[in-house]
Amino acid sequence: MLRFFAPWIAPLVGALFVCSLLWAVVMSPHAPAIHLASEEFHLQPKAIHYSFEGPLGRYDNQQLQRGFQVYKEVCSACHSMRLVAFRDLEQIGFNKPEVKALAKGWATETPSLNPDTGEAATRKSLPSDYLPGPYPNEIAARAGNNNALPPDMSLLAKAREGGPAYIASLVTGYADVPADLKKKFPDFNVPPGLHYNPYFANLNIAMPPPLTSDGQVTYADGTKATRMQMATDVSAFLMWAAEPKLENRKRTGIAVVGYLVIATLLAFAAYRNIWHGKKH
Repeated sequence: MLRFFAPWIAPLVGALFVCSLLWAVVMSPHAPAIHLASEEFHLQPKAIHYSFEGPLGRYDNQQLQRGFQVYKEVCSACHSMRLVAFRDLEQIGFNKPEVKALAKGWATETPSLNPDTGEAATRKSLPSDYLPGPYPNEIAARAGNNNALPPDMSLLAKAREGGPAYIASLVTGYADVPADLKKKFPDFNVPPGLHYNPYFANLNIAMPPPLTSDGQVTYADGTKATRMQMATDVSAFLMWAAEPKLENRKRTGIAVVGYLVIATLLAFAAYRNIWHGKKH
């Protein structure tokens, strides 16, 4: 008897399980939809035009140098760029003596070893060194930022949805909590140590406003340093850091498309020449 029913046990148990799930879905009351403040008051990045957009776009070296200055004087106090070397800055228009001076005068020295004792030490940076971060390790970074870890900025423009426009919108988007938000969501509050920013996913961000006023940076080329100008410049620089070969990739793509167009025309001409006058 057991041998007769054995092949049917597994399908029967599976059928009972499926029926139980269907019964639970059909008979259970639908849960009310949860409406969150972040869904209604979260803003999409601002529409910002960058010179490198589009198939023929190119980086503006003047803008990239201004963006590097904003990073150096504002962002580097908390954020590292461990994938960018000083000598890479030659790609955005700095000459070798300028790069050498930037490396030597960087606020944070490069970690090294004492050649006599082998103990940990620091030294002045060289053009071949990567930009030293502001903290020696993650523990120190969290300790200095209310347990929040400032992300490395080397690939930030590619890692965040919205790219450089999102970064520019975020750093200029700090504001007071809107009255409409307080009215619709009385329980919403900004926890201690956080800041309201509608461009951040959950509206509350640990990073304090980095660009607090116009003229926070004095540009070497005389450009007026408004908050939006600084935000656009530094986000463009971060895009270059994440995509330094962007222009080469676009040139290669245009050359490939041109080659394919010419090859197609030649193939069509050969086809017409070979089959011209021939009856099907």
